[in-house]
Order: sequence, then structure tokens, then C-alpha cells
Amino acid sequence: MNKLKIYLSILVVIFSLVAFSSAFAQSLPQNLSTFNVDDYSDAQLKAVLQNAQSQGLNDGQLLQMAQTRGLSAAQAQRLQTRIAEIRKKDGSNTGIDTSGNQSSRKVNALKDNDEQDSKAPLFVNQSKIFGASLFRNSKANTFQPNLKLATPLNYIVGPDDKLRVSVYGNSIANWELTVSPEGNINIPGVGVLNVAGKTIEQATLAIKSRLAANNYAIDRGTSVHVTLGDIRTINVILQGELIKPGTYSLSSLSTAFDALFSAGGPSDIGSFRKIEIIRNNKVVSKLDLYDFIVNGSRKSNIVLRDQDIIHVPPYGIHVELKGEVKVPAVFETIPGEKLQDIISYSGGFTDQAYTARIKVDQVSDRQHRFKDIIEADYNKYIPLRGDKYTVSRILDRYENRVVISGAVFRPGEFELQDGLTVSKLIRNAGGLREDAFTGRGSIIRLNADNSTQQLSFNVQDILANPSADIVLQREDNVSITSVFELHDKYTVTIKGQVRNAGDFAYADSMKVADLIIKAGGFGEGASAKRIEVSRRVFDSDPGQKNSRVAQVFSVNVDANLKFEDVNFSLKPFDIVSVYSLPGYETQKIIKVEGEVIFPGYYTIQKKNEKISDLVARAGGLTQSADVDGSSLKRENAAVLGIDKTKSYSDTTVLKQERTNRLRRLKQTYKDSTNVDEDQLRNNFVGINLKKILQNPGTGEDLILENGDVLRITKQQQTVRVNGEVLFPSVVVYNNNKNFKGYVLNAGGFSPSALKRGAYVMYPNGTVKGTSKFLFFNIHPRVRPGSEIYVPKKPDPKGNTAQEILGYTTGLASLGAIILGILSLNK
Repeated sequence: MNKLKIYLSILVVIFSLVAFSSAFAQSLPQNLSTFNVDDYSDAQLKAVLQNAQSQGLNDGQLLQMAQTRGLSAAQAQRLQTRIAEIRKKDGSNTGIDTSGNQSSRKVNALKDNDEQDSKAPLFVNQSKIFGASLFRNSKANTFQPNLKLATPLNYIVGPDDKLRVSVYGNSIANWELTVSPEGNINIPGVGVLNVAGKTIEQATLAIKSRLAANNYAIDRGTSVHVTLGDIRTINVILQGELIKPGTYSLSSLSTAFDALFSAGGPSDIGSFRKIEIIRNNKVVSKLDLYDFIVNGSRKSNIVLRDQDIIHVPPYGIHVELKGEVKVPAVFETIPGEKLQDIISYSGGFTDQAYTARIKVDQVSDRQHRFKDIIEADYNKYIPLRGDKYTVSRILDRYENRVVISGAVFRPGEFELQDGLTVSKLIRNAGGLREDAFTGRGSIIRLNADNSTQQLSFNVQDILANPSADIVLQREDNVSITSVFELHDKYTVTIKGQVRNAGDFAYADSMKVADLIIKAGGFGEGASAKRIEVSRRVFDSDPGQKNSRVAQVFSVNVDANLKFEDVNFSLKPFDIVSVYSLPGYETQKIIKVEGEVIFPGYYTIQKKNEKISDLVARAGGLTQSADVDGSSLKRENAAVLGIDKTKSYSDTTVLKQERTNRLRRLKQTYKDSTNVDEDQLRNNFVGINLKKILQNPGTGEDLILENGDVLRITKQQQTVRVNGEVLFPSVVVYNNNKNFKGYVLNAGGFSPSALKRGAYVMYPNGTVKGTSKFLFFNIHPRVRPGSEIYVPKKPDPKGNTAQEILGYTTGLASLGAIILGILSLNK
């Protein structure tokens, strides 16, 4: 059974090789759009290459043939890569073989320095041979003849042509006559007439003559018009150094260009300059493609005939022109051409080309050598085989440039004229701006070794005294500084009761009222009196403790900011503070919610309004109010004396517990639309509303602050147990239960519970922790609506085994001391 599987596998591989080879080398399918190169192994591809080579196809022709049958560009690139890898493994040329010649001849291609060309696949518009893109470009002109044109009078009639003969006038007839293989046409009622080898014009005269001989009144009231109908197909042989040599069936109107395009054009070693058209064993025309590429001339592009041969020989001399020319490429030269001709073929020099000299890398009998060709010899130098010409770029430097920058009206680059000085350059730049600092300017100058030195000068002296002027040199860079660049940007600041407090640009003689207008005017409740201006001091005595650190002025302005002739002006970096009017107060809003007659928002009427006053304004408590569970939430951080954005826990454990508590509170208040993270912090002030209402006005009756929220809850009947218990839950309140009883109702303490850290948070916001007496934990009393929370033990730090050993050693030492004392007493 296993042997049978092996034989079947071998048969499948052999069948794949044969099928794949046949598909590529013998009879390519019409559609390769779904072909995937990676489905075939290296052995299969190698067999295909060998089979193609045995049939006279090189690698490039194989690729070109596959692409013409629908192979995608991506798969063609992949196939080319796989072929290159196979060639490399075999120790042959790593590139694709495109020679078109399967003999032992080897061609050294010119190295492509163009990075993009080196990455692109061959035969896809990337050949460096001048003129090759004409044939490689899939979007280029195909040179197909226009079959809709009038029949050329010099068209040679041959077998299979169909002639349309129209007779009109006194006699009317229309015939479509096919030229027989013998070259004859059979005119109905007239007879057989030989037209092969005649032009259309000659064939027309022959037909007229035969019709006239058969009693047609030709040119005596009867006319004859002859045109081509269906055009015959001719066979043309293209041989030599072509991408796809072979025999092609073309239209009889096809020219040499049409045939060359069908064959993919000359290969990389094919000649573009010496293409021969052979007819009846004689060269009837020689085609130089450069005439068409450079000049657009088609004078040698003759119409082909059946069995014509187009022969493309190998190139004669290839030279490469690169660098600063418009079309860098590899050019083919013919005898009599000079270097100037090659430059002309390339389109000439670019705008940045150094034209005085061209470098040439020549090939001698044994090695390379360099030669410089001066411009005067371009018309004399005869290109040699393998020459590589390089046109350099002009230097990135200026021979007569100076630069001026800074506080002049037209900074930039200027011509270094004879005798140009700093003062003349300043005048050429439009003169100094008003903000120019005239005390000092500078020149950055190049030394002989291209290092730099700085020359300083007095700008005012340069302009006033010609003898102090400085003659400029090439690449001098003159800098005139602005006075604004020599100090910090001047600003003034306004704070307090204005609409848009902030920093503003300073201006000389600016008044306090001007700055207030820039800030949008006074804010509501602002006082125009006692506006304070603080100013920097420069004479503070560092040796005195009470030395002055700022100068403060008190200024009054018009309340409507009308213009006043005030002597006091601001200076840079002054800070203006605008205060509120004495007695100006904004409304302070408080809220009472829960079990009162009229819950809602209230405005504080007096500065000493208290909690009892608010309850009275709210109509008092309802019958279901839980006085002991009422709470006061206060957001005013200044009154609380804490920063709400900070955690005051000293240990990581307590910080984590606070985070957990916030998470629980979020869950508790998840149905509230006005609760945010700040509200979830413990901003509750522990109050005893029962005592407050019994004894209003006492110390426990707190004065209300803006934003206070007084919540009167319903009577609570549950206790929440959370934290390190086995099953956190809500337990029904029972007056007979203590702290441990509620914990037991939640499953008891977990193994990681920190029992001594457990605490109770009461509904009114107060929190009470566990106290300790000797070795006993005394837990706080639990009330309805309370929450019991048991924190987690901190993670052990250090080596637990070492700690246990230390504790054990300490206890043993303590026991020994106690025994020693007891022994002494005995």
C-alpha cells in the first residue's frame, strides 16, 4: 500500500512538470490570470527552464510570453525572483537571461546605478538601453496600421486581397473580387485578369482597360473606382537579437515598425541602428531607429511584403552617458559619430550640468582608465567601446554672493560688486529698520580653509564715517540685530475682577485703564478704586530680612473707563490686580434633599445661616425621616482644609482601600445623575441632626457654605458588609447583633482580613474604627444604614522565613531572661 502511494506521488509530480512545461514553453494557455508561481517547486521550475532553453527560448522571452497571456505583474515579478534564485543556486548569472542567444556568448550588461531601475523587473519599461522603452512600454504606440485610411495608391496587390470594383455612370456594377493564389481576379462577364504585383493604381488602369475592351464606355460616361476590401495577411520573419524572434502573421499594410513591436523590439544586445529588411535575398532597406526616436522620421519605415525578413544584428559599440543630461542611458554609436552626437541623443545637458569637462571611464586591453574631455573636443572625440561618460553637477557655491539679515527692510542675498562695503550693502537692502540696534553689527566671514571668523563693527560709525566702512568678501554674512531681540518680550499682567485676565503686550505710556480695556473691561462687581499695581524692583538689599521685593502702587480709574489725564503709566512686567466692591456678594446656593416638606435648592440669606435655619425654611422633617442618618456634604475644600484631589493615606494598603471604597460608592450611587468621582470622596461632615434640632444655634449647628447639600434619609433597615469577608452582602439590621454578628452574616472574615483595621461608616458620614484593649479588638457599634468595611492585610515584605526566625529568637531570649529573673528570686 505504501509503495502504491509513493508511485502515485511520483506520477503526480511528473504530470505537473510536464503540464507546467507545456503550458509555458510549448503552448501557453490563452489565460494565465489565475496562475500562482508559488504552487510549483524549484525542481519543477528548473525543468521548465531547461525545456524552454531546448526550444530556443531564453528566460526573458519566457517571461514576456507569459505576460502576453495574462500573467499578472505581481506573479511575473515573483516568477522572475524564483528564476533568479534557481540560477544563483546553480552558480550561473543571478539575473534573468535575456540575451536571446543560446550559444556560449556572454554579454556583460552595463551596471545600473538607478536604484529604482535595479528594483524593477526586466521587460517592464525599465531597460536603460536608449530607445528600448519604445517597445517595452505596454502603453506605448503599437504601430498598428490604420485600416480605416484610404487605400494607398502604391499598395502592392497580392493573393487573398479583396478588391472592390465600382462601375457607375452609363453602366452600373459592383463587384468584390478576391485575388487568387495565382494573382488573378475573375471579373463577371469580362474574364480573368492578373493583378498580383501591381499597385492599386496599376491594377485600376488594367481593370479599366479590360472593361473598355468589353464594350464598357470607360471615360465616356462610365467611370471605375477600385478600393481594397479585406486585406490579406502576410508572413514576416524576424530574426536576430530580438526579444521574441520568430515568424509573424501581419496585415499587408504593416510596416517594419509594426513587425518590430510585435517581436518586442531589439534585445539588450540587439542593434537599434543597423536593422536590415531583406526581400528576395537582397537588403532593400536599412532601418536606424534613432532617426525616429530623436527626429520622428519614418523615411526608412517601409511597408512589408510577404516573406520579408527583418534581421537585427548585435550592437556594434555601446557607450553610457549618465549624470546631468536629460536622458541618461546606454547609447549605440555607428562609425562617423562623435561625443557631441551622443549628447544630442540624450537631449542635451540639464540646467545644473557642468559643461566644461566630461569624465570618461575607458576600457583598455587590460584594465580601465580615466580621461577628461574638454568642451572644445566634444565634436572631435570618437566614442570607443565600453565608454562611460559622466556629466558632473555644478558646484553648490556662489562666486559673488553676500548675505545680509536682521533689522533691514530687504534682507537676503545680494551680488558682490566691486568695492561693495557694509554701508552700500545696507543701502541695497533698503536701509535700516527703525528697530535696528546701531551699537554693534557682525560679519561672519569664511577663512581660506573654510573655517569662519566673526568681525564686529559699530553700525552707526559705518554709516557716518566712510573710513570705518568694511569692504566685503565672497560669502560674507552681515547681521544687523533688532533691539527687540536683546531683551525679553515686554508684557503686563492683569488679574482679578476683569472679563479676560491674563498677559498682554506692553506698549510705552500704557495706562491702567488701557490694560483693563484690553482685558475686556471690568467684571461684574469690580471696584474702580484701589487698583493695585505691583512692579519689579532692582535695588533690593539681599542683606536685609525686610528688604523690599516689589514696589506696589494704588491707582483709581474712572468706573466707565473714560479718558483721564493720568500721570501714572505702566512699565514692563507690571502686575495689575482689580478687586471686588466692598460688600459685593454673589448668590450662594445650597440644597436640601430627602425627607423634608419642601426639598430643593435654597439661597443663603445671611452669612451666619445654619443647618437648623435651612430645615425650618424647608418646612421641617417628614414623619419617615431618619434624623440619626442625616448627612451634610460639603464641597468647599478651603473650609474642609484639605485638597480633594490628593489622598492622605500613608500606606499603599490604605490607598488601595480608598480606591475600593470609591468603587463601592459608585455602585451605590449608580442611579444618581449628579454623582461624580469628587462627590464619591468622603466630603461628608459628620453631624448630629437630632441634637442640632433640639438645640439650634449651638456649636454643632454648622454655618452653611455655598454648595452644601443636606440629605435627610428615610429610616434605614439594613447594614452593608464589604471588604475582606467571605460573602459581601447587605444584612437586615437587628438591634441584638454586634459587629461580629453582621460579619458572620457575610460569611465571616476571609483569611486575608485585617481585623484590627475594620471600621464602620455611619449614614451621617462619620466613620469609627476598631480600637484595641490588650490583645482584644473592640469593634464600633453598628447602626441602621451603616456600612462595615474590613480591609485587606498588607502584602508581606522581605523574607518571611527570616522574620519568623527573628521573632522566634526574640521570644526565646525573652523567655530566658524571665527564667533567669525567677531563678534569682528563688
